[in-house]
Amino acid sequence: MTRTAPQGISFDYGHIEPVFVSFDDLDSMGIVHNTRYAVIVERALTAYWDGLGYTYANRTVGHPDASIAVVEFSIKYKMPVSATGTVGVHFWTTRIGSTSVSYGYRVQSVDGATAHAEGQRVHVRFDPATMRPTPWQDDTRATYESLSGPAAD
Repeated sequence: MTRTAPQGISFDYGHIEPVFVSFDDLDSMGIVHNTRYAVIVERALTAYWDGLGYTYANRTVGHPDASIAVVEFSIKYKMPVSATGTVGVHFWTTRIGSTSVSYGYRVQSVDGATAHAEGQRVHVRFDPATMRPTPWQDDTRATYESLSGPAAD
């Protein structure tokens, strides 16, 4: 099934979320600082899941599966982002475990022509009372399955 992002890019799997790159994301050379790519990916995932009701407001979690902790984040830098403005973050699930999920992602130009960075992120659902991993609920697992894409390298 082919999908279309808000920017008009067609893609076959996952989701593309637009994210605005702010002036404070840039370093002294005028390119996005290497540590800010993780923030850009986080902004994309937060916007996507927030839109599905996995929110945080007034110390209240909007869905039980919103309690997660990142356990792995890897990145390969391809081409610097050298301006403020919108980029697209294409993300997809590569593996869905009982308490964890692995994403592949690509930070790209809005038109999809330039890959700025790509990598993997893994997070685990935990019970906030015990701080122990706990299984995903069925609706969350179904959403992860709808994002399925190619397995990680």
